[in-house]
Amino acid sequence: MIVGEVRHGQLTIIDRLKETVRLSEGLKGRGTLSPAARQRALDCLSRFGERLRDMHASSVRTAGTSALRRASDSDDFRQEAELALGHPIEVISGIEEARLIYAGVAHSLPPQDGLRMVLDIGGGSTELILGRGDKPHALESLHMGCVLMTEQHFPEGNLSAENFADARMAARLKLRPVKAFFRNTDGFEAVGTSGTIISSERVARETGIIESSDLTPASVQQLIDRVIEFGNIATLKMPGLSERRAQVWPGGLAILLELLEVLRIQRLRVSDGALREGLLYDHLGRLQHEDARERSVQALANRYNVDQEQAARVAQTGRQLLRQVAADWNLVTPLSKNMVDWAARLHEIGLDISHNGFQRHGAYIAENADLPGFPYSEQKLLAWLIATQRSAIDKSGLRPLPTSWTDRALKLSVLIRQAVLLNRSRGPLDLSGIKASAGDNVLRLSFPPEWLSENPLTIADLTREQEFLAAIDYRLEFA
Repeated sequence: MIVGEVRHGQLTIIDRLKETVRLSEGLKGRGTLSPAARQRALDCLSRFGERLRDMHASSVRTAGTSALRRASDSDDFRQEAELALGHPIEVISGIEEARLIYAGVAHSLPPQDGLRMVLDIGGGSTELILGRGDKPHALESLHMGCVLMTEQHFPEGNLSAENFADARMAARLKLRPVKAFFRNTDGFEAVGTSGTIISSERVARETGIIESSDLTPASVQQLIDRVIEFGNIATLKMPGLSERRAQVWPGGLAILLELLEVLRIQRLRVSDGALREGLLYDHLGRLQHEDARERSVQALANRYNVDQEQAARVAQTGRQLLRQVAADWNLVTPLSKNMVDWAARLHEIGLDISHNGFQRHGAYIAENADLPGFPYSEQKLLAWLIATQRSAIDKSGLRPLPTSWTDRALKLSVLIRQAVLLNRSRGPLDLSGIKASAGDNVLRLSFPPEWLSENPLTIADLTREQEFLAAIDYRLEFA
């Protein structure tokens, strides 16, 4: 956990807390989280939640990474974890994790004009990012981490040269699909971050293997040679190495050495900034209206040749309806406002593929595209809203969303549908006189005198819409 405060317009880090819980321990493929790892995580989150309550933290973001991406019981665990912490948890993609890591590093080091390659070895995944300044250009997330590698290649904690060789070979195979791109890049500064790399630098320095804070292939090989001398993880103790880090460090060392050698990195600078710092700066950007999600939405609209004027008309109507019913429908949240706006602006991206069922094409694009800034749950909500803009509403698409979002998602869909319906003429119309009010599962639209008689097709559309909404136990009234 990292805690920051904005002072004189600048973000100041005021506290850092860290506990190693090894959530991916024992997790294979799409298996379930082990009871022990699950309990360690819940206990840790309970302590963090208590600290957050004590400090009256006003703005909190929490990210779940590799273990929660892979575990089949991720949703069940997340519900328990959110209760323990007292705040919602976002599960982010590997690419989003890489983007946030790069942001954390970029804000933690002095600016420089050249290329920068960032390496991050986590418990269940390893991220590689190439960027310039504060902008990442290439991001990769590989399914290998220190916990998984240690479990798979050091059975019963055996620290042999053969086991290290096996682990390195496994890492080399994971790197094969991406090494050409990263290795053929010239003149970059290499930066490493997070637990494995920071611990390796600390141990190497405290044992006299290095004098500076930079790691080299030779220094990491020396660390491995010394680790082998211990024979077993149970007896592994070195200066600067915590007991919990020691239990997963061998697998991380194997990955680290392969990264340096395969990517031909002669010197690795170490940074304290990583995912947590990236989350903090990204969240600050949202508060200051520099939202990565906004950039992703605009980029997607441009890529799929959206009619920007029509999208703007639908978005304006959606915002107008939301403002009038937000309090009655419990939609007074920044996410509700954003989702109405984003879904309206992207509701026609599927037209670039086919007019027939374009809402389904658009939903598929929105759900599967790389959208920097969007956690899984928000991206799935956006896709579902696009999918339900016309015809019957399929409620089965709500299952992947947090249960606390279900009711609000339905209400947002109802509002977006009306915004699309009222703008079917695809031309400028004065809709400012339309008033909306709401009750329990009821939306009422009041039109100015003569408006409906002048737009008879809208009456037909609204009458048909009443049937669609009745199928999900909602009522539409208009007059």
